[in-house]
Amino acid sequence: MTPAHKANPIPNILTSVRLAAGVVMFLLLAGATSGFPFLSAWLSPDDQFAMYRTGFWIFVIAASTDWIDGYLARRWNAETRWGAILDPIADKILVTGAILGVLTSGSVQQIIIPCGLILFREFAVSALRETMAGRINLPVTLAAKWKTTLQMVALGCQLFARNWDGWGLPFDYLPHFQLFSDTLIWLAALITLWTGWQYFSAAQKQMRDL
Repeated sequence: MTPAHKANPIPNILTSVRLAAGVVMFLLLAGATSGFPFLSAWLSPDDQFAMYRTGFWIFVIAASTDWIDGYLARRWNAETRWGAILDPIADKILVTGAILGVLTSGSVQQIIIPCGLILFREFAVSALRETMAGRINLPVTLAAKWKTTLQMVALGCQLFARNWDGWGLPFDYLPHFQLFSDTLIWLAALITLWTGWQYFSAAQKQMRDL
């Protein structure tokens, strides 16, 4: 008998790390903006900037694994059902954690609407998948993958802008970078809504064909 092929666990490990990193990142971002009432009294501004920078780098590293784990799974023929389930969950936790981290920093009125729209769409599509599980098939589309990439780039820029002081950069460039970051988050929100409509449209079509 030929022994059963055992998939390489590294892609799933990377996905699990990304999921955990999203939670840790959010706690650091929230803590840097007085999210922990008892701890915040002992933090200096330098400590808060350091926590925010650490949260930013965790986000950047975790976001990069979104491409790496998928690439390795395909290259090593190590794609598993568990990985397919875990991957979008890890993405949503990372994106949600980053959005909440940005919103806790204050002075973000101009991006509250796109951030809210992104969250609403993600929760709605997750609910759709859960409700229709086993009845219809909604594979992740290429547009949805690019949507996630754009979300992460936009949120990374927002986190970078929120910690402008901590990077020691001249404030002359901040308004321009902030405008660029805000444009990206609005664009990400529009594409997020569009891909959400695609999923609901595909689900409706499949339900009619049952």
